[in-house]
Amino acid sequence: MEPGGPVVVEGPVEVVAADGTTVRSDRPMVALCACRRSRRYPFCDTSHRRRPPRDR
Repeated sequence: MEPGGPVVVEGPVEVVAADGTTVRSDRPMVALCACRRSRRYPFCDTSHRRRPPRDR
């Protein structure tokens, strides 16, 4: 696994956000964003590769 990269899980998956909304993907493999930089959050769009890490 790449540092700061996604978490890859077998699909289909349902992700429940903190606000209670549910997002579903029927794909057989799903990459979930672990860095919170994705424009498609909660799904990874490889933004962790293009943008420098955030200050903590």
